[in-house]
Amino acid sequence: MWHSATARLSLGFVALAILCLGLADLSITAHDPWHELLRLVKGLVQPDVSAVDALGVALLRTLAFAFVGVGLGAAAGFLLALVFRSRLVRSLCAFVRAIHELFWALIFLQFFGLHPLTGVLAIALPYAGVFAKVFAEILEETDPLPERVLPSGSGRLSTLAFTRLHEAWPHLVSYTSYRLECGLRSSAVLGFVGMPTLGFYLESAFAQGHYDTVGALLLLFYALIATLRLWVRPWLVPVYLAVAPFCLGSGLPIVWSNVSRFFTEDIVPAPLRQGEGLSGLAGWLGDLLANQALPGIWHTLVLTQIALVLTGMLALVLYPLVSRHFFQRHSFQRRSALADDHHTNGHRSGDGLPGTRLPHLLGHGLLVVLRSTPEYLLAFILLQLWGPSMLPAVVALAIHNGGIIGHLVGRRSNEIRLRPDAPRGLSRYAYELTPRLYGPFLALLFYRWEIIMRETAILGILGITTLGFYVDSAIQEIRFDRAMVLILITALLNIGVDALARHLRARLRLRHTANCEP
Repeated sequence: MWHSATARLSLGFVALAILCLGLADLSITAHDPWHELLRLVKGLVQPDVSAVDALGVALLRTLAFAFVGVGLGAAAGFLLALVFRSRLVRSLCAFVRAIHELFWALIFLQFFGLHPLTGVLAIALPYAGVFAKVFAEILEETDPLPERVLPSGSGRLSTLAFTRLHEAWPHLVSYTSYRLECGLRSSAVLGFVGMPTLGFYLESAFAQGHYDTVGALLLLFYALIATLRLWVRPWLVPVYLAVAPFCLGSGLPIVWSNVSRFFTEDIVPAPLRQGEGLSGLAGWLGDLLANQALPGIWHTLVLTQIALVLTGMLALVLYPLVSRHFFQRHSFQRRSALADDHHTNGHRSGDGLPGTRLPHLLGHGLLVVLRSTPEYLLAFILLQLWGPSMLPAVVALAIHNGGIIGHLVGRRSNEIRLRPDAPRGLSRYAYELTPRLYGPFLALLFYRWEIIMRETAILGILGITTLGFYVDSAIQEIRFDRAMVLILITALLNIGVDALARHLRARLRLRHTANCEP
């Protein structure tokens, strides 16, 4: 329900976003954006799969990187979850998950090169931190009573297996399935930094203006995500995990001398390598902060604030598309109350108007597309259409995250029981459902805040002047010491935003559970 503190905080975030609008570059600089958009739509309507060289190999590599990366991340995350009470483990997990997969890929590229290990570790490392946090929360939320009734001499592993793990297993499997979907998105995006996945071919097709090929790749990716539950069966997962490592390809060989040089020379700050001491280091850090870090932090914060509020607004608009309270003739309560009458009359409970199910299916399909499209991929497409500015990044972040939150809030609305005489239409939305859903909605929005911040930073690789822009520039200039400092600042910024979000959720008593993803 609505509370004064919640209302004040919401209005404060909106006011801050409006202020940031005046500070952001949201211009469209492309010569003829509508022409490019029409070409892209035409490519989606008339895709050309035959124009893609080695499409099967690209699809196979995308799946292989996802399965191996997520599998390793889940295994490591589960082990870390068992000792997650340790402050050191929590801090380590917070650090590794605060760095985006593409940043990890850029780091590993410097010493592993285009070897499959680069893509696997880029997914597995941050995912391990995420899995550890979420698995620990799921295990903590299980009923402690079975554990108390076990004999006093029961071993730790036996206790875990027969009490908490048994109860938590469905939730662990459900969340791992969701992370596999995320892993497919991450795997595809790794192609933008040179890994042989779908993103590599998508970027090449855009660069050549082959929009029919772009359409084919996008439709193939959506089909892959949409049919995930059909081909990822529990009994098939071990088979996929066993086969996937052999489908990664060989890539280029690792030059181990590059690995040692990276850690002993490349990432050591230049003043220390040149013997200038702490005074030289202070000047070097001051110059880096003034000319790159602070401008990057500022633009990252501005873009994040706008995208966060726009995400919330979009989610509130979209959630009715998957709510059965708006697209069926009878609400759940009405159908329950009339169940006997329906049975007596010989027709099924819940039959609505013939056309009411179609909008619900279309709305669900729209949200699947929105939440399945990676922010980086969508921002890349919009940059090609609109030109370089913050606008493509803001829209991409809002569309993806708004689709996720809208889906979750809509699914939550289906659990609400309305009275038989509840109002319909806009009144039902404004006075019956949205006030009840606003607390969970706000909790989800704050949960996505740190994720939006992390994505905002990485979008700098596309030319938007967030922290990722300066990280990519430093790597292009072979100044890995500068890049590592900027990546560390990015991680600390994400950790700070995550801590602030958790503080706000606790202060407003917003209910937030580990299993909150679709």
